[in-house]
Formats: sequence, structure tokens, C-alpha cells
Amino acid sequence: MVQSGIDHLREQVRGEVITPDDEGYEQARQVYNAMIDRRPAVVVRCANTGDVTAAVNFAREHQLELAVRGGSHSVPGFGTCDDGVVIDLSGMRGVHVDPASSTARAEGGATWGDFNAATHAFGLATTGGIISTTGVGGLTLGGGIGYLARGYGLSCDNLVSADVVTADGQLVQASEDEHDDLFWALRGGGGNFGVVTSLEFRVHPVKDVYGGPMFYELRDAGTVLQFFREFITDAPEELGGFPAFQIAPPLPFIPEDRHGDPFLVMVGCWAGPLDQGERALQPFHDLAPVVAEHVGPMPYPALNSAFDALVPPGLQHYWKANFVTELTDEAIAAHLEHGPKVPVVNSTVHIYPINGACHRVAPDATAFAYRDANFATVIAGMWPDPADNQANISWVRDYYDATAPLSEEGGYVNFMADDDQDRIKANYRGNYERLVTIKRNYDPDNLFHLNQNIQP
Repeated sequence: MVQSGIDHLREQVRGEVITPDDEGYEQARQVYNAMIDRRPAVVVRCANTGDVTAAVNFAREHQLELAVRGGSHSVPGFGTCDDGVVIDLSGMRGVHVDPASSTARAEGGATWGDFNAATHAFGLATTGGIISTTGVGGLTLGGGIGYLARGYGLSCDNLVSADVVTADGQLVQASEDEHDDLFWALRGGGGNFGVVTSLEFRVHPVKDVYGGPMFYELRDAGTVLQFFREFITDAPEELGGFPAFQIAPPLPFIPEDRHGDPFLVMVGCWAGPLDQGERALQPFHDLAPVVAEHVGPMPYPALNSAFDALVPPGLQHYWKANFVTELTDEAIAAHLEHGPKVPVVNSTVHIYPINGACHRVAPDATAFAYRDANFATVIAGMWPDPADNQANISWVRDYYDATAPLSEEGGYVNFMADDDQDRIKANYRGNYERLVTIKRNYDPDNLFHLNQNIQP
């Protein structure tokens, strides 16, 4: 029955329909996190929205698991499944910019690299993470934290409309004017409500920025974190960036004898007038000796992709995260204990500021509820060798156990692991019951459950 259905599916779609018997299946089933090893019955590499609709209908009619893959960066591996259907949007990566209306529309498989390349040509940008290979759709549906968040809000705050294929195979456009309940839920509620085939954003006049990483000795890490905590409270909103614990990669601006050493890194991003950038970051130079830096004017897409090489496909991934309202002395002490133990050059800990424009959105205005949080922390365990899984997972969990009691109960859904499902209500606070109601309306049978799942 399923095989005859697959034959019919091939006739319906313009893109590729790949099964275990087809050449290219091994490549088609791979996802970003190499810890995830699943064998779907069929991967539909969609070429257009019609293909998405056909794949959704096929999965529903045959009662098969359904996974949706955009940029493929899902750490828990939600972009694949065993014995089910994978909707792969990687063939739908177009971006159209309308400078007259200051908007840009991206297809569901576009990455932030695709988006930035298109908008940069017009001197425009919107908030879009810190790794350019991340999918536009996945990041936005979970909220969307990035360099520009303090000035322009989260990615989801800049969403104008979205085209969505729902569980019944219908294509709807969600916006403030149509399906406004769905539009509310998409802004932070993750992939629970359908397959988003295109997203329209407001874009802003950002072309070149002033910034980059500054490396400090670990002995100065406490000083930097304490200063950052106070400074970022009322810093100009054109200033983004974050502190991180990071092993120095073998880059030419870092002294060769320090390659492989752990540091506290401050990554700055000044998105205001370029001639003010040096002065904007000067307090971080005055704070403590900078061992190495790569700071200066650069195109915004260059900063947005600066760390791509540290996180190539094929690493093992295990992450943990929390929102933080106050970065207390106790919390900083926990970071100082565990951050310097970062095990490999790929792993890192970031403390993202989410104040400024993010705070000007009411907690119930979108599904993203933590509008009073000042920081979003992520302990991102990423390493190449599966033999190191136990040790590296332990580092992440020990770090999390030390910082979680000093943080909010909930965290950013895009940073959640596959063992975080019990935190789903905490992640959405008072918005959870409304999300459940909307889930019942658009996906009552929970077809879209491979996510941080809101059960109908």
C-alpha cells in the first residue's frame, strides 16, 4: 500500500522522491547532527509548495511519521525520522527583496546565508542568528536571536506574513490580517502548526557593521562578564554581540602558541554609523588586556558567517539552554567554574543579550513569552568524535545543572535537546494554553509532532 502510494507521490511532485532503494538515499537521510542516525521511508526533496502539500497528504493518509527539514540544524534531529516521511525544503531557497516596502520574502528552505546575500545587495538586513547555514524558517519559528536583536527585535518580531501548509493539506497565509491566531503561534511556537513554505520579513538599513571577536585571558573572564552584565543594560541598541567561552582556533590573528587554549571571547557587533564603531567597542578594550582580536568594519553577512567553519555538518551535538533575567554573581561564578572546561574547539557557551527592542514586545503579543529575560544562554556541545560522546555530554549537563537553578525555568526552544520535552510548558509560560488551542484548531491529530511538541 505504501509502495503504491510512493509511486503515486512520484507522479505528483516536481522534486525528487528518494527511498532506501534509490541512489543518493544515504546522503539524503543525513542531518546536521551526526549523532542522529535515522532511516526514513521516503525523503521528498520539494521543489515548490505543491510538492509540500502532496507530501503532507501522503504522510497523513498513510499514517506515517512526518518530519520537516529546513536548514537541517535541529540539534534533536527533528528534521528526520525512522520509517516515515521527510519533507526536505532545501530545494526551496529563493529570496526576493522589495526595497520599496523594506521587506524580503524567503522560501522555507532558505538559510540566513541565502537571505543575507540577497538583502545585503540593497543595504538591508534583519535579525538572523550567528551561523549563516542555519535555516531561516526554523530559527524564526522558535523566536530568532541574533546580533541585531537589541536594535530590531527577534526574527519573529520582524515576520510580516508566512505561507503555511497545514495538516489537512491546505495552503494558508498567516498575518495580522489573515489567520492571525496562527500568525501569533508561529512567532515562537516552533514547527507545531504546519510546514512554512515562505516567510516575509521587515528588513532594516544595515549593510556594514563594526565588530568581531576579542579574546581575553580566563583570569579576566569574571571582570568581563560583570562589566557586560551592567554595560548591556542601557547600551545603545545598535550594539549587539555576546560573551563566550571558546577554545582558540588556529586563525592567523591569534598568536600561534595560544592556538588550542581556552579564552573568554567578547564578540561585538555595532550596527550604527561605522565611524562610531571603534568608540562603541572601546569600553571592552579598556576593560582588560585583549590577547587577540579581529575587530573592524565588515559587511554584515561576513560577521553572520564568521563562525561557520567551527560548526560544519557532521559533528556530534548536545545542547542545553535557559533564559536569564538577572546574571547574578552566583551565576557568573558557575560560568567561571564550567566555561573554562570547554572540551573542544567546536563546543562553546554563549550568553546572548535579549533586551532593548525585544523587551518592547508584550509577553502575550507573540508565542515567545520571555520578554522580561535579559539573556539567553546556550551550552552548545559540539564535537567530531563519537567516542567522546559520554564525556562531552557530561560537560554540558554538569554546566547546565550548575546554572539552571540561577536561571529562569524555561529556555529558548531552538536550543533545546531531545530530552527537554518536559520543559515545554515552562518555555511558553502563560502562552501555553493558547498554543494548545491553536494546535487543536490546525493540527488536532498532532501530525506535526517531531518538534518541541505542543500536544493538542
